[in-house]
Amino acid sequence: MLPESCELTIVGRSTSHFTRVTRIFAAETQVRYRFEVVPDLRRDDQADYAGNPALKIPILRTPDGTWFGALNICRELWRRAPEKPHVVWPEHLEGHRLANAQELVSQGMATEVVLLMSRLLGSSDGAHAAKLLQSLTNTVGWLEQHVAELLTLLPRQRDLSFLELTLHCFVQHLSFREVLSIDPYPRLSEFVRGYEARASVRDTAYRVD
Repeated sequence: MLPESCELTIVGRSTSHFTRVTRIFAAETQVRYRFEVVPDLRRDDQADYAGNPALKIPILRTPDGTWFGALNICRELWRRAPEKPHVVWPEHLEGHRLANAQELVSQGMATEVVLLMSRLLGSSDGAHAAKLLQSLTNTVGWLEQHVAELLTLLPRQRDLSFLELTLHCFVQHLSFREVLSIDPYPRLSEFVRGYEARASVRDTAYRVD
């Protein structure tokens, strides 16, 4: 537990893949923070989301201002890191395969949120929900087909890549929230198991707040 005087606060939920991205990144960059849980995602008051007008998580509160969204937050955490690790950011991804992979992971994470919120609000039936689930299935199938190649295409000299970090949080979240089983995807399952060797990943496991 961090002291109340800690100047950074990540606002989110332990069940959120976007929130987990930021918490793993904070651990990897050795940036200290407090964690504040949004108690109910059905609420529509900006105050419950640290002032984010989009009513989305995560949010990072700092003495200098508030940052919305996982990628924005990770960049700010890196700027505040005591030692700057070598991070492969989305803009560093060369070639269509890596760039498409990052886009699909980001889209997949957002699609999963829509499905889960629809489930929470009792409106998960219908053609639109079926299309979203098919979109996720197609995305995971593509990632399964290409994950081994993607890992070889990433720069060898790296401490952390945003693609690998988001891919892990996305794929594991599908199983955690019982949206899509990853058992039929052995390459992605192997990747997830390997990434869990990081202490930062083990220490931020998904759980219900």
